[in-house]
This record gives sequence, structure tokens and C-alpha cells, in this order.
Amino acid sequence: MKSAPPASLLRLAQAADPNAMLEALIKEDESKRAKGGSSASQGATSQAPKGGGGKPSGVGGEPAVSTTAGSYGKGQMSIFEATAKALKGEKAPIPPIDDETLSLYPTASQCGECHKQIYDEWASSNHAYASISPMFHAFEQKFQDLTKGTVGTFCVRCHQQVGTQLGEKRETPLWQRAQISREGVTCITCHRVAEQYGKVNGERRVEPGKIFDPVYGTGEKSVIKDVIANAETYSVKTSKDGRGTSIHKGMMTNPQLAKSEFCVSCHQVAVNLGIKLEIVWDQYRDSPARKAGVTCQDCHMGKVPGKPEGYDTAPSAIVGGKEINPGRKHSNHRFIGPGYSIAHPGIFPHNPKAQAFTMKEWLEFDWRAGWGTPEFEEKVAKGGVKVQFPKRWTDALDREDARAILAENIKSLDVRDAIRKQVMENGAGVEGPRIEGTPRVGRDLAFGYLIRNLNSGHNLPSGSLGAQPQIWVNVALIDPDGRNIWESGYIDSNGDLADLHSLEVAAGRIKIDQQLVNFQTKFLTTNVKGTDREMYLPVNFDVDPLPHLRPPAIPTTVLNHPPLVRLENHSLPPLGQRLAQYKVPGNLITKPGKYRLAFRLRSRAEPIYFMRFVGSSKEMERGMNERMLSFKASTAEIEVQP
Repeated sequence: MKSAPPASLLRLAQAADPNAMLEALIKEDESKRAKGGSSASQGATSQAPKGGGGKPSGVGGEPAVSTTAGSYGKGQMSIFEATAKALKGEKAPIPPIDDETLSLYPTASQCGECHKQIYDEWASSNHAYASISPMFHAFEQKFQDLTKGTVGTFCVRCHQQVGTQLGEKRETPLWQRAQISREGVTCITCHRVAEQYGKVNGERRVEPGKIFDPVYGTGEKSVIKDVIANAETYSVKTSKDGRGTSIHKGMMTNPQLAKSEFCVSCHQVAVNLGIKLEIVWDQYRDSPARKAGVTCQDCHMGKVPGKPEGYDTAPSAIVGGKEINPGRKHSNHRFIGPGYSIAHPGIFPHNPKAQAFTMKEWLEFDWRAGWGTPEFEEKVAKGGVKVQFPKRWTDALDREDARAILAENIKSLDVRDAIRKQVMENGAGVEGPRIEGTPRVGRDLAFGYLIRNLNSGHNLPSGSLGAQPQIWVNVALIDPDGRNIWESGYIDSNGDLADLHSLEVAAGRIKIDQQLVNFQTKFLTTNVKGTDREMYLPVNFDVDPLPHLRPPAIPTTVLNHPPLVRLENHSLPPLGQRLAQYKVPGNLITKPGKYRLAFRLRSRAEPIYFMRFVGSSKEMERGMNERMLSFKASTAEIEVQP
């Protein structure tokens, strides 16, 4: 049975002037913030409430979300829907998705009209990439196929939350989805969440409301009421009538936005058989960072990538050409991390200019062939290149316009790559090489590197274990003549490491890398006879050729892992370390002189063998390898004695 809506919503729905009542509720929230100070600054940490939904009481000494702010529970009226009902005498529109329904879910580009800096940061972020990612769609479809659809909307309710809430079918292709759905984790995914959630596997509710309706924030130094009071000066409007930029008519407080607990609902994920695909919260919960009061936001939205060294300052918005609240704490909405895009650069990063072309049209645009560049177009004009262009791209001017947009997007991706490298450089430490004994001709050379996780908040690597992010050691010995005589951490022609998953190792074309140091976490499944084996996904084909993901008959707390499948963790815990030890055979060291040990750590979002397992294209594999990251690179000279 559903609980009754709170009295404030009923008052709002029944009010003679619901807009006036809504404004009164906003002022009530502002008054509470004024009396209590900035909600974001009170208390460093708190326990996340169990489960999700429901109105929480105050946590950790902080004020709870206002009892008047938003929906009372899943499926109930939100404060904005109550207004719509009172004004129209009916409930707000529901699917099928029409323009009126979509207007209740403002897009990031709408928000970006005032919050341009935040939009530009978000546009190339992994949050913005969540719905676009070709690898996500290949992975999710494979998961569905293997489990005969028993996974349902498990994946898309995080990656495409608004689309799922709108009622879009899980299998709907991107080009048929609404723009707000393609934006993945967009502005309203966080700033229209009224309730405080815990571990809910992505099942949060986004409050429907037009661009004019209030948003939720931390309440820190909000001056939106001053802008609204001077609407003509700033050329803004808070309703469809009048002229000016459309803005929200107020801000309500959700103090959880400033805490790590806000991230839990998507960054701690367990599939229904009990295995965890995302364990960042588990890692953070027991970490030195949490004990010190450092939040996820401090490292991932701060001014130094991956380090809790404070925040930049910037205007909260630019409205009518005027800076609003300059000098305010600025949370970087790049959500800094090691992930990267392999999508067509016309589709991602998000760019309002790119919306001049449809997603299908972008997918037909051969950007690698140089379409739209002066060199290419000159060859076409002179007949030096013969191309059967798709109908949309027959006009050279259109191709040139598209190329200008691509140039912006590729530049944005390059900026993100530079920040990715900063994150990894700041998060890892390497000491070495530590040479054992005196290096001599014909004698085995033993050495090691001590690798540290400098991050106090979670493992290295971390993130979605279902995607199996890789970090490994690549080290080579170069002889006095400049020849590479020994190496570990090399890759095969497909881009895979030379381990049990390499097709070239299996075919006998290259040797297995017996000294490989790889921090990748892998799934293990139980064989019908014998021990475990590595598997691409937590799906056991050996025991069940037609697998369904079912809750186990025996509690996982008894087995300490789900039956027939488990995780083998190789990552470094917060502030942990591991000694990578190597031995070069003496028969490779044939002459005295100066040798060089070249070292680097390498990072890649997905292994290529896994990409092939889920049906990725060659273009996706190429993109994955092209932006593979090398960091902590160093070279040390070694004098080898006769």
C-alpha cells in the first residue's frame, strides 16, 4: 500500500494559487538555510540511510531534506507534479513520451545557457558518456543475451536513468531516444533528486519539473532569489510568459549532494546472484580517506585531479552577461577519473552545435578519412578522390561545418586525456628499480619496483569491475646497442596482454608473459570438474549452458561469495603497495656496458579479449587502444660488469 503524500503536497495541490504556494515553500527552505547556515558545511561525514526512498530524518547533525521538498516516495506526486495537477486539474503527462512530458526533464544544454562552465566540464565527463558509450551497449546487450533477458533494466537505470523513468524500452537504440536520455547522468540526475538514498542499485527517482521549477543543491551561498528579484536587469524569466532566459525559480536543499553517500546508489552495484560489479563504496567505506572526512567530491570534483586539495572558485552562473556569485566554491563537473571515450567524436563529447545533425548522420560521417578537412576537400574538388557520399554529406559545406564541430570535440577529448594522466600520476607512486647484487655478463639480472597506491579513498584500479579496467607494469631492458632484449607487460597484435586470454599466445605465435604484473580484477567460475577458471562475466556456462541470473539458494554470507562464481581481486587497496619482481635470464646479457631499464604503468578501460567477447567492432577496439594511457614512465641506467 502506498503511503499518503505529505500534507504540504496536498496543500499545494489544493491551493487556490499553487504557484504562490510553491514560492512559499521555496522561501521556507531558504529561511531554514539562513538560520542553520550552509548545509554543506555542517558535519564532515554521515552514515548513508539503509535502502532507498522515504523521507530521512536529520543525519550526522545535519538538517534533512525539507519535508516539503519533492516526492514522498517512488510513484508518488512530486512537488512539481502537484503544481501541474492543480493548474490543469489532471496529473502531469505520462508516456507515451510527448513534448509536454519531455519538458518536465530539462536537458543539460538548457542548463548550460547560464551554467556554461559546468556544462563544458560535464560534456566530456564519464557521467555524460554513460548513455553514449558503445562499450556499455555491447556489454549490456551481451549480458541480456546470456541471461535470456532476466537482467531487465538493471544496467540502463543508472546509465540512462531519465530514459528509463520516461518509459523508454531498454533495447531502444540511441538515435531513437530522447536527448535527455542520451545525456546519461545529466544535470537533473543529481539536481532533481529530493530524497536521500543508500544502496539501491541505481533505483533513484528524478523529480519531474519544467526548467522553471526549483532544483536541488547543497544550499551553499545560493543567490538565485536575488537574480529573480532583478529579472529585468538579468533578462530572465521564471515562466513561459515574457522575454529572457528561462531559469529555475528557486533552489531547495538536499545536503546529501555534498557527501559521498550521494554517490552510493550508482557506484555500489550488486547483481541479483549476489556478486558485486561495482564496489567503490565498499572500498571507500573502510578507507583512511573516509576516516579523515575526505569525500568522493573532494578528489573527483576538486581543483587538483585525484587529490583532496580544495576547490577552485568561479561564478555559479553567468546570466545576462553578468557573473553571478563570483568567488563561490566551484565543484568541477568533469568528475575526474581514468575513463575515456571510444565513441564517434561527432556524438561525444556533447556539443549543442552537433545537434544540427542527427546521430545517424554523424555515424555516416567518416571522420578518419578526413572528410571536411581542406586537404581532403581539395582532393575531392580536383577529382583526386572518388567518394560515394551518403545523401546527407554530399555538400562539401556541410562536411566542413561538421569538421569544425569535430575539431572542437577532439580538442575537448585531448584536454580530458591530459587530466586523466594527472589523475593517474597523482594516484600512483613507484620506487625503483631495486637491483639485486652486481649486474654481470651471463648472470641473471634480478630487480624489482615497489608500486604504491597513493589514493587513500579506494583501490587502484577501481570503478566498475564488470568492465575489468586494466593497469599493468610494462618494463623492458635495453642493451648498449639500443636493442630491446627482454620485456614484460608487452601486448600482442590485437592489443591484449600476453596472458591466458591472448589469442596469439593460444595459437603459439608469441610466448606467454610469465612475469606479468597485472592489477586487473577478474571473474572466476567453478568448473564442473576441477578448480576455477577465469571468465569474462560472472556467468557460469560450465554448470548451466542456458544461464539465468537467479538469487542463490544458499546465502552468500555462508559461502562468502555467490555459488559457482567469484571475484579474484588483484588491485592495490588504499595506500597499499606491491613489489613487482623480475628476473632477466643471464643468456640475454651478452656484453658489458650501460644497459637501460625502461619502466611505465599502462592503463586501459577494457581488455580487447573482453571487447571481442561482447561483440565490439574493430573501430571500437581501435579507439580503446588509441587512448590507452602510459604514466609513471622512467628510465634507469645499469652498468653491467664483465
